[in-house]
Amino acid sequence: MKRFGVWAIYIVGALSIAYLALFAYNMWRKPDLMPGDPIKIFRKQDAPSYS
Repeated sequence: MKRFGVWAIYIVGALSIAYLALFAYNMWRKPDLMPGDPIKIFRKQDAPSYS
């Protein structure tokens, strides 16, 4: 049981490090949004207009 607890701590630590690495990668790669910048919304040219 003690060995299982040690492995559980290792797995939780590895998952937390992976989460932090993905979070840092996401923060590094995201575009910088500034107030007043237009939001780019892409839609099909032949899509029907419901408004």
